[in-house]
Amino acid sequence: MSYLRSLECPECGAAYPPQEVQHLCACGSPLLARYDTDAIAARTRREDLAGRPPTLWRYREFLPLADPAARVSLGEGMTPCLEARRLGAALGLRDLWLKDEGTLPTGTFKARGAAVGVSRARELGVTDVAMPTAGNAGGAWALYAARAGLRAHIAMPSDAPAVNRLEVSLAGADLRLVDGLISDAGTLIAREGQARGWYDAATLREPYRLEGKKTIGLELAEQFRWEVPDVIVCPTGGGVGLIGIWKALDELEAAGWLGGRRPRLVAVQAEGCQPIVRAFQAGAARSDFFSGARTMAAGLRVPKALGDFLVLRAIRETGGTAVAVSEEAILEGVGLLARLEGILACPEGAAAVAGCMRLRDEGWLAPSDRVVVLNTGSGLKYPEAMAAALRA
Repeated sequence: MSYLRSLECPECGAAYPPQEVQHLCACGSPLLARYDTDAIAARTRREDLAGRPPTLWRYREFLPLADPAARVSLGEGMTPCLEARRLGAALGLRDLWLKDEGTLPTGTFKARGAAVGVSRARELGVTDVAMPTAGNAGGAWALYAARAGLRAHIAMPSDAPAVNRLEVSLAGADLRLVDGLISDAGTLIAREGQARGWYDAATLREPYRLEGKKTIGLELAEQFRWEVPDVIVCPTGGGVGLIGIWKALDELEAAGWLGGRRPRLVAVQAEGCQPIVRAFQAGAARSDFFSGARTMAAGLRVPKALGDFLVLRAIRETGGTAVAVSEEAILEGVGLLARLEGILACPEGAAAVAGCMRLRDEGWLAPSDRVVVLNTGSGLKYPEAMAAALRA
């Protein structure tokens, strides 16, 4: 059974039935999955998780799938949360932890969203999924679609990492390269998808990728024995990871599995693409399009996120912040993680480490804060960045 109650608009409050394919609200906002948390609380205890397999599907009560037969899985979930003592000493943080998503299938946290998003699409009878991507999400959705027997149509910038182009093509997906940014790829998918009847799986244009990403928050709560850390630092492009963590902790509290204390959520962006940071600093509810976006961290090169207002809301409600870091600091983060902790991190994860360095230097982070840094993927998918970090 599923505890999914409805799909609701966080802007106008409109509700939609989850039994049908849904995308955006009529007002243009993303839709959020809402669950019967009272029923979850009455029928399930957090102690029940102990005997379940160590995948994200252990949190099935908080996921939208009704039919287990529709599940598409490559064993994703329950990534390690590692104490980073040597890196913490270098940064002046005594209680630093690293949630390493690079161990997931496809090598990034995009596997979480693809697992739940593709599963739900198959359950709803979808045959063709389509999406624009900066790289990793396209690879993940192409591979999970292949496992599900669905057709995938992926558009990405022509200068996206070579590994991402290869994995999409090897999965048998229809790959379209565009000269431009993810926003230009989005224009192509919107045009072609509407004409051909494809299921639009672009970031937050369907409600279920977010449900996969939120399992990061569910895992962190369980891994810290239901005592949340003080701060969670998230590299932020489209912002689905940060929004998902925020949503997960709210749902756990509503079900009685978690107290009311919340981590401060931090969004880290690159100086060459920082729409969320600028909006946060300006006190704006939404971001402006960031012209000339440029950074080696492909996942951060999102000039305008559809869910920007949700990212900003999550940061402000938790007393968090948003910070931008330089390309040099990102390369330094790649090197520090490898030398001090043995972690080959993606540039996005290294940006989060650089964000910690800056916030510690500015005094926003205290030495005693329990801080979790989210490394969103494996550095092995970015050989050029690894080589650049070595040269630096």
